[in-house]
Amino acid sequence: MKLERNFQINPVLAAVVPLINVVFLVVLFFTLSSRFVLQSGLAITPPPSSFVLTPARQPHFVSISASPVPSIYFGDRRVSIEELGPRLAEMRGKDRTLVIRADRGTSYEVLMSVMNTGLQHGFSIVLATARER
Repeated sequence: MKLERNFQINPVLAAVVPLINVVFLVVLFFTLSSRFVLQSGLAITPPPSSFVLTPARQPHFVSISASPVPSIYFGDRRVSIEELGPRLAEMRGKDRTLVIRADRGTSYEVLMSVMNTGLQHGFSIVLATARER
C-alpha cells in the first residue's frame, strides 16, 4: 500500500520564514544593545530651552516637584535637602554629574539649595529642560 501526503509546503512560506528570523534578530540586537535611562516616576514639566547638551555617561538624577511643599527625589527615593548632602557624599565614581529635573513652578530658592549641595560635594550640575516646539 502506497501512502500519499496531503500536506503541501507553500513556497512563499519557505521564503518568508528566514526574513522573519532576520527581522527578529535585528530587533533583539537593538533592544539588547540600547542604553536604558532609568528615571524616577515623578512626573514633572521642565521649562523649555532651545539648547541641548549631550548627557553624561552615568549621571545621578535629582527631581524636584513644584507642589505647595516641594518634594526632592534622589534617584527613586524621596529625600529632604538635609539628607541629600550625605547621600551625594556616598556616591563614588569617576562621573560626578548631577542632572536636576525641576518642575516649571519650582521656587528658585529650592533649586539653588539643591544646586549648591551638589556643587559642595564636587558634582557638575546640569539642568534638564524640555525641547522648544
